[in-house]
Amino acid sequence: MKAPSVARLLLAWYRKGHRDLPWRSTKDPYRIWVSEIMLQQTRAQAVIPYYERFLRRFPNPQALASASEDEVLAAWSGLGYYARARNLRRAAQRICVTGGDFPREYEPIRALPGIGDYTAAAIASIAFGARHAVLDGNVLRVVARVENDSGDIASARTRERFRAVAGEWLDPSDPGEFNQALMELGATVCLAKNPLCLVCPLSERCRARAEGTAHQLPVKLRKVEPVHIQSTLLVVHRGGRVLLRQREREARRMARFWELPAPEQLPGARVVEILGTFRHTITHHRYTFAVAQASVSARCAGFRWFTVRQMREIPLSTTARKALAVAKIIVP
Repeated sequence: MKAPSVARLLLAWYRKGHRDLPWRSTKDPYRIWVSEIMLQQTRAQAVIPYYERFLRRFPNPQALASASEDEVLAAWSGLGYYARARNLRRAAQRICVTGGDFPREYEPIRALPGIGDYTAAAIASIAFGARHAVLDGNVLRVVARVENDSGDIASARTRERFRAVAGEWLDPSDPGEFNQALMELGATVCLAKNPLCLVCPLSERCRARAEGTAHQLPVKLRKVEPVHIQSTLLVVHRGGRVLLRQREREARRMARFWELPAPEQLPGARVVEILGTFRHTITHHRYTFAVAQASVSARCAGFRWFTVRQMREIPLSTTARKALAVAKIIVP
């Protein structure tokens, strides 16, 4: 297969129509960077409102660098994987220390906190036209199927081989648009389950389709079995305020975030009613939370009362947001 054939087919398909996502209408590296970080582990449609609110609050690296960590975490609250937000702020501070301009080359972009090979390639190619191929989960799937390659995508050797293939396909005249087209194909057509092969622009070039192996690819051998956990969160609601606790500064996850207490964290609480349940996933951990309305009669040391308005201004955990929604206390 000749690389220009893949590029030409893919770009022609992309230019006929694709999802209208707000970060696709800019070449501003800061805005592209924010979108790429938010899109890690999160679906595009879920990211859009967070992206727009975040940029209104922090329109440039200077605004982000000068904000407190709590302000940034509050703006990020609900997106999850909060190390992403902390690294964004750290990287913005580094950019400001070195002159305030976003770096234009792949290597200095890659050196910023929280930016890996994929994100650096995406920013460098889309914002600056650098010839770097992206390699995310969607691209791995497309390459595996087009090449009919059953290599283990958890293997560094396989990923480097796939990166080389994507680099051979790359359109040097517009690498940014090509990378977006390749990612779009994986996100909307070359799906993990039930790929839409009949409408794929690369169907005639796809070796897996020809061999009938598309549903078997890509191969990922290092599968971690999910861990199922059941827990309860207490909603103590009094006079329009909700009782919350703050995670310790030294906590391994979500340090300093505010959350609803579990029964063991609030001795003496009396459960009044079970309001419902919700599910929450963190990597391979599958949580099922029961949400209980509770009351307390004594003063709760280490806890604070918050109104809904105040909860909009603090870093509030995703599980707390979900539980409050079950309790019909909505925190936008």
